[in-house]
Amino acid sequence: MSLIREILRAIRITLVFWLIAGIIYPLAILVVGQGLFPYQANGSVMQNIEAQPIGSALIGQVFASEQYFHSRPSAARYSQGRKARPTGISGGSNLAPSNPALLNRIIEEANRLREENIQPIEDLIYSSGSGLDPHISIQAARQQIERVARARNVQPDEILRLMNKYTDGRFLGIFGEPGVNVLRLNYALDLQDLNNQQNR
Repeated sequence: MSLIREILRAIRITLVFWLIAGIIYPLAILVVGQGLFPYQANGSVMQNIEAQPIGSALIGQVFASEQYFHSRPSAARYSQGRKARPTGISGGSNLAPSNPALLNRIIEEANRLREENIQPIEDLIYSSGSGLDPHISIQAARQQIERVARARNVQPDEILRLMNKYTDGRFLGIFGEPGVNVLRLNYALDLQDLNNQQNR
């Protein structure tokens, strides 16, 4: 009888822990996340003025147009077009430093930047460790101001003001370096152009 009692006790303990860890705790986290931090809990997805998702402020994406600041190389993949949506493909490229494909990509990127009169500094030719970093350094952003201002037919000072607005400081004031969030800055540039057109 004692063996059956111990088995039943073990089953009850398992069910209690399953209830706590499998149902109560996840529901509590869901309620707190959605109630207090809905933007962060849903992936920090930015939306345009038509309430369509344009990407996550936490994940880098490719901008090829001269009107936009180029981000650092990213392994993230978004669908193409104006209504870009994450495809779920993200993460590091997993290319080893000895891989010829990685070396070729870096050389091509450095040559392309030189053609644009941009110094090929690290965060414009190397992806981050995760391959997802949405930020570039202030130095990398400053080198692109002239190109973006010329493409948008605006004064560089206007671009610089927006760049400063979307520069994130050090984490907790001491960790890391300040960085410019490329998606937020590029979207702000589009909004500024839209406002300028409406005011004409």
